[in-house]
Parts: sequence; structure tokens; C-alpha cells
Amino acid sequence: MVKKIDKEELEQAIRRKVAQTYEPVRPAKQLGFVHHNVDCIGCRACEIACKDKNGLPPGPRFRRVMYIEGGGYPEVFAYKVNMSCNHCAEPACLPTCPTGAIWKRADNGVVDIDSTLCIGCRKCEAACPFGAPQWDPQENVIKKCNMCIDELEAGRKPYCVSACMMRVLDIGPIEEIWNNTLKSKAIGPNDKTVRQVKNMANPELTKPSIGFVPHGKGRVTAIRCS
Repeated sequence: MVKKIDKEELEQAIRRKVAQTYEPVRPAKQLGFVHHNVDCIGCRACEIACKDKNGLPPGPRFRRVMYIEGGGYPEVFAYKVNMSCNHCAEPACLPTCPTGAIWKRADNGVVDIDSTLCIGCRKCEAACPFGAPQWDPQENVIKKCNMCIDELEAGRKPYCVSACMMRVLDIGPIEEIWNNTLKSKAIGPNDKTVRQVKNMANPELTKPSIGFVPHGKGRVTAIRCS
């Protein structure tokens, strides 16, 4: 249950929000996600692990596995796109929050949230082009992925990454993901990552910290990571 808002905490959050609104935080290291769209089998273990870890009721999903299918016989295709909060370099949600409940961490670039400060205005939900802020209908507040910050601080990876049986989901410094130097089972020796796949919002809007190993039918040729 979300606790009652503390006035002093609220004032501190508002000051933090004002400091970040006009000049986005430039973290010492920006962590991001990488997902292999082709090898993902769509088991949704990552979704379930995330909901379990965060105690989410039916409805809100921090992580979403999207099934993409198309074509006509015999030229049919199918692949998966897996996305949560992209911990953007210039998050659209952050400056819309009137209470400063959302902020960007200076050490690892995680866009974090303190839902106890949320007043339920849902402005962040409307602003995010990737659908990351999720409305909790039971507590009437916004919640979102914070990359399992408690796990990161303990030297472990997020629950979604640990639950992936195919090892197609991982995290790492985003520049290493984009330039294909991250040592990860999610990126094969001949794979090339991209910043955008089809039907995804333009990355230039918020500069999301995510990379994909795309399916051929999902590739957007204009935007490459390298």
C-alpha cells in the first residue's frame, strides 16, 4: 500500500525535479537493454518475473512482449519485440511530473520513480512514447520499471533478464550495446544491433537506451547503431 505523502519528501522531490527539467542528467554510465527479436520464443517468463518481483495486480505490465506476424503463404514471418522502460537519455515523463516522483540517476542513468509521491495525474503516462509508465488501478498511482535498481546495487541483473531462458534479453552500457562490443549471449558473433524496429516511436524523441537484434522484416534501415 502506498504511504501518505510526506510534505518534506515532496518538497525535496520538487526541487530535484526542477533541477532536472531543463537540463537532463548526464550519467557517469548509461545502462540499457538489448533484445534479440529473432531468437525470442515469446514465453513471457520475463513479464511474469517482473510482475512477481514488483507485486503488480492484473493490468499493469512493466515489461511487454509483443508478437509481430505478417506475410502470406508461403512468405510468412513472425518475431517478438520485448520492451519496458527504455531509461531514455531525455525522458519525456520526467519533466511532466508535477511532484518530482520521477528522476534520472546520475550513476547508471536509470529513470527511477517513487510512487509514494505520485498524485495520480497520469501526465507521465501520456507523455511517454513507449508506454512505460503503468497505471495501478488498485492504488491509483503510476508505477514503472526501474531496472530492478535494488538488484543492480547488489551486483545482480534485473529479474526479467535472469528469467529469460533463451538469454535473448540483457543489460549493459548502452554504448557497448550499440557498437556491438557488449559480451552477451543476447548478441551473436555476427549480429548487428539497431536502435529502432518497425512500429516503434522515433528514438530521436527521447533517445531511449535500448538496442535490438532485429528480424529482417522489422528492420528500419535508416537508423543503425554503428
